[in-house]
Amino acid sequence: MVAMATLKDGICYGNRNVAFFYEQSEKNISTTWGKTEIAVVSLGLFVCCIVIFANILVMLAIFMNRRFHYPIYYLLGNLAAADMFAGISYMHLMFHTGPWTSKLSTYQWFLRQGLIDTSLTASVINLMAIALERHQTIFTMQLHSKMTNHRVVLLIAGIWLIAIVMGLIPTMGWNCVCKISKCSTMAPLYSRHYLIFWTLLNLFAFTVMVAVYTRIFVYVRRKTQRMSKHTSQVKHKETVVNLMKTVIMILGCFVICWTPGLVLLLLDGLDLTTSVLKYEKFFLVLAECNSFMNPIIYSYRDKDMRNTFKRILCFPCVRHDQTGEHSGVRFNTLEQEVLSESNGTHSHQSSVKPGLQRAA
Repeated sequence: MVAMATLKDGICYGNRNVAFFYEQSEKNISTTWGKTEIAVVSLGLFVCCIVIFANILVMLAIFMNRRFHYPIYYLLGNLAAADMFAGISYMHLMFHTGPWTSKLSTYQWFLRQGLIDTSLTASVINLMAIALERHQTIFTMQLHSKMTNHRVVLLIAGIWLIAIVMGLIPTMGWNCVCKISKCSTMAPLYSRHYLIFWTLLNLFAFTVMVAVYTRIFVYVRRKTQRMSKHTSQVKHKETVVNLMKTVIMILGCFVICWTPGLVLLLLDGLDLTTSVLKYEKFFLVLAECNSFMNPIIYSYRDKDMRNTFKRILCFPCVRHDQTGEHSGVRFNTLEQEVLSESNGTHSHQSSVKPGLQRAA
């Protein structure tokens, strides 16, 4: 092992192999497949298969069912694409980890990590875009988003542009190849400063989502309280409880899956702990789990989406019932609910396109 004291910043070590950087960061590369390595890879591949399958199912459902040809569902389809790409990227990682790591060139290592960074960043930004879209729709009291297909395409392109740039930044120079003392422990070719930047960016996205969904919940609760004299108490409670469940699921899943890994990356970037290597692999798997939880939260709770899933999977013919189901994605306006209840008729609801009438 080369002594750290003999290495100087300003000298580029780009011609060295990956094992050299791992040695400097004191991160050992396994030479044989132990029980831990086998367990991590097996679990990772299993999660990848679920992620890829679940998100392909969502994209097929949105493509096949015309009821989903609206801006919010296009964003959900893009989220599914990002999560599917995350599954593919993580599967690529599983086949280039453990004893295989020492055989990687620096270019291959940056490609491996860049794919992960790109896919996970795209997934997080998609979640934030969906939160902002829901906020705009509810607070302008619109049943449908005013966003045109052209704007949706531009938004999706912007999401992927940001994600790709984030994945390429280390390769383009923000690394420790020429600043060996700044190398991360978890990602030995990454600069600690880049890890701090990437972590804070994701924490910012998380903070925005918390603020947006909290404001949505408070707003809807206040509106239902004001309009409770025009609606039944059951309807009032039902609206608030369903929205609360959706918010708790969205934020809870994100916190559980991402917080451990983000905290670990931040600690590594700040060089505040030496025990990050004990948990990194399992926390990365946990973060990846968020990619197959997204289809469940945003899509499977929608009855039309669920019925489309069943048709795709060749289940027996399912009768399409348009009533009594509350979507976890589409939010109806409170005025719409009040009008429906006070008139005691579904005539106004029938004028709304199927699949978009349910309250949150």
